[in-house]
Amino acid sequence: MAGTHDRRQFLQALATLASTAVIPGADLASAASSASALRWPKLTGSPVLDSLHPVIEHSRDVRTHIDKIAEVAGWMAYEELPMPDYQLPFDFNNPDDVDYAGRHWSDSDALFACMKRALDNGTPILDGKFLARITRPQLERIFAGNIEMPMLDEKMRVWRQVGSVLAEKYNGRFHNFVKSCPPRLYDNGAGLIDRMVKEFPRFKDVSPYDGETIKIYKLPQLGLWLAYSALRKSGQFRLEDIDKMTAFADYIVPVALRLLGITSYSTELERAINTYQMIPRDSRWEVEIRAHCIYATALLSEEINNIRPKNQQIIIPQIDARLWTHYHTTSWPHHLTKTIMY
Repeated sequence: MAGTHDRRQFLQALATLASTAVIPGADLASAASSASALRWPKLTGSPVLDSLHPVIEHSRDVRTHIDKIAEVAGWMAYEELPMPDYQLPFDFNNPDDVDYAGRHWSDSDALFACMKRALDNGTPILDGKFLARITRPQLERIFAGNIEMPMLDEKMRVWRQVGSVLAEKYNGRFHNFVKSCPPRLYDNGAGLIDRMVKEFPRFKDVSPYDGETIKIYKLPQLGLWLAYSALRKSGQFRLEDIDKMTAFADYIVPVALRLLGITSYSTELERAINTYQMIPRDSRWEVEIRAHCIYATALLSEEINNIRPKNQQIIIPQIDARLWTHYHTTSWPHHLTKTIMY
């Protein structure tokens, strides 16, 4: 952890400057009076996008700028924007937190490294029967690093919950769940995501907003996307409606959209983020940040496809991958929310 204190001091100093910084499009009053009219993505059949109307139409602290989307699409359309080619069981980059195989790993890479280490050591972490009975000391050993994994107790409850469902209904294996579903994300309640959010409470990533239920579904979408990206070439995992997938609303993609000027925040929200204040889960601020992330990336994908030839069309997760890859190491502050849903 050498240098962590100095890095934190640097980021805090940066935040002090950032809290007074003026970013093009950051003033919501001017945004509201701009010529940019609300436009909805043409993509249909995504319960996530369909649920966002109340947020996008009535946001108080976050705005998406349609004119800026067109501007960014005008140059991003000419980038490669490849389909990610994830490798199973795990692929690693950017080390610093966990020792494994002669290297150090950090963030999600460290989590994957810990899980790979556990598998190599014979720990049956893919067996729901094991997960349903996992203890905290076992979880501590699996995720041993130079710090204790944050929210370890919450993660233990998640593993037990998911493991119990797998053990009771699918002989302990997630692939049995997948085989029991049609090869679709959504299928009148029977698709993979339809059933994941019903059968596994862990994946029911929804939030209230003005009396409506907003569906975000970050992790169920991301999990299936990782599997699809890794297995699509071999034909081992087919999804007939992969185009219905949205962005995976987390901490980083909203930062990318902010820095590109595609979204802007109210002065109060901007200050809260730049001074590292906690943004509560399910608060209006958090829901608006995540909803506009999904909405803006859907429109950006659409604009890019209007420019690209028919044989180079993209889907929304490719935009998500482009933004996350380029911005996940940025020092610009992102919103802080304590949650198991990201």
